[in-house]
Amino acid sequence: MTPPLVAVAHGSRDPRSAATVRALVDVVRAQAPGLEVHESFLDLSEPRVTDVLRGLYAQGHRSAVVVPLLLGSAFHARVDLPALVDEVAAECPGFRIRVSDVLGADPALEAVALDRLSGARRRGGTGVLLSAVGSSNPEANAVVAGVAARWEKRLGLPVSEAFASAAQPDIPAAAARLRDRGARHLVVASWFLAPGLLPDRIAVLAREADPKAFIAGPLADDPRVADVVIGRYAAAISGLLRTAA
Repeated sequence: MTPPLVAVAHGSRDPRSAATVRALVDVVRAQAPGLEVHESFLDLSEPRVTDVLRGLYAQGHRSAVVVPLLLGSAFHARVDLPALVDEVAAECPGFRIRVSDVLGADPALEAVALDRLSGARRRGGTGVLLSAVGSSNPEANAVVAGVAARWEKRLGLPVSEAFASAAQPDIPAAAARLRDRGARHLVVASWFLAPGLLPDRIAVLAREADPKAFIAGPLADDPRVADVVIGRYAAAISGLLRTAA
């Protein structure tokens, strides 16, 4: 059997988030005909990744590739997901589960996020907030800061990373940073896969700083995101096949 692709997202109490993940997985299926693809979640949404993996084992699969639908390699990717995969592997003898790299700051994802800004009105004194979830892992935050630095060179505008939680600068601090650099109008880019509570909080805070701020949508189910998911699967399955040889 070809190892199935199990896409795993964080999960959310906001139903829009899970619906967006399912829509993205539908695009993955359409772009990879013949490949068995399943959506799953770490928490808060169903089905859980452990239940999906156990179900595949019960159906006779003895290998699977898990692709984390995560934009950073932080606690969920480094600790939560490996622990859940180890739990299933311990219960299912002979089940080889390969976890791919996270989606990360792939150039295709940066292109999608930039395209989401196309509806913003171009005017003088504009600054861009690159909004992301934030992490206690400095390396994960540094990746977002690196994206912001690349965008600043590309756009010729002041750009600052801005985090919803766990890291600085938060939205008010990042907006103040841009104002100090001459920005009078805010454009908020989204480094999120799906809508949810944190992007909503970001929008509220951004509009407190600039009532006319342009708020871009998340990456969502863009076909380029699906291409990255398939690419992560392809890289992981090559390693899986090498270990089986």
